Amino acid sequence: EKTVGGLMYGKRLSSLLQVVFPGELAAEGVIMTKLMQWLFGVSLLAVVWALTAYDLLDLNLPQTYRDVAWPMPAYLLVSFGCYSLAVIGYRVATFNDCEEASRELRMHIKEAREDLRKKGLRF
Repeated sequence: EKTVGGLMYGKRLSSLLQVVFPGELAAEGVIMTKLMQWLFGVSLLAVVWALTAYDLLDLNLPQTYRDVAWPMPAYLLVSFGCYSLAVIGYRVATFNDCEEASRELRMHIKEAREDLRKKGLRF
C-alpha cells in the first residue's frame, strides 16, 4: 500500500483509477483532491441507491427495502442541511474574541489617522 496526498491505496485501486482517470494521474500515483473524494463518495452512494431502488441486480429484495430506498436521497439531503446548520451554529457560538488583536488594530487606526491629519486630511 502507498500513501499519496494523505490517501492510502493499494495496487488494485491504483490500476482501477488509472483506467477511470487516465489524465489525472501523477507519475507516482493518484492525487485525489477533496472534490474528487466527495464526488467518488456521492457517486458510490448513488449507485448503491439505484441498485436498491430499481433492483437492477435482481436480488429479489423485499418491497419494504425499495420503499425505504426511494426517499433516502431527500432524507440524506435534509440530514446534511441540519448537520451543516448545527456546525455553523456551534462555530459561531464558540467563536473566540481576540481582545489583544482588537486593541492592536485600534492603535494602528489611531496612528494612521494621526499621520493623515499631519498630511492635511480632515475627518
